Amino acid sequence: MDEAAPFLPAGELAGLLAEPDRLRVVAALVLGARTTGEVRAATGLDARRATTALGRLQRAGLVEAGEDGTLVLLAQAFPAAARAARAAGEGGGPNPPDEHGDQPPDRSRILRTFVRDGRLQRMPTAHAKRLVVLDLVVQDFEPGRRYPEREVNRMLRTWFDDVAALRRWLVDVGYLDRDRGDYWRSGGTVTAGTASPGGSR
Repeated sequence: MDEAAPFLPAGELAGLLAEPDRLRVVAALVLGARTTGEVRAATGLDARRATTALGRLQRAGLVEAGEDGTLVLLAQAFPAAARAARAAGEGGGPNPPDEHGDQPPDRSRILRTFVRDGRLQRMPTAHAKRLVVLDLVVQDFEPGRRYPEREVNRMLRTWFDDVAALRRWLVDVGYLDRDRGDYWRSGGTVTAGTASPGGSR
């Protein structure tokens, strides 16, 4: 899939996962399956059904297969769809909901200024405000998981067009760390019950 390709809207994503075989395949990938064989073992699907489901997920841009056949679920599609839905006011009343209404008031004020419709408008110059904005962005990264640079770029593009700058800011403040082309979450707010940041898969 082209790195610049947009993620699915929330409605299309829900429709894609309404089919039971595809939902089972996604669940298997979330739980760690990385090959077609592992997907079949985890889901109990026969070769035809597993291949059909994987093919549809790949065409939709939700799953990628590497040159070595390793399957990768582009899990960032889910928060991206949620942000877009909130920004569009899907499921709300006559007025769109406050996309930062779930944040503490001091953080919400900052985010309303710099993040609109699920996109970073510009980066704050004040360090404290920059930390708040970058903390929101880094929530898309799962603690304890390593990400190749290509996947990091795709995730960050949903937030900001200047991917290299955003990636550099996250590294500079210590929210992402990197080594030999891999990145992992090393900072930012972590909710209770999540894995410790910085580990590898």
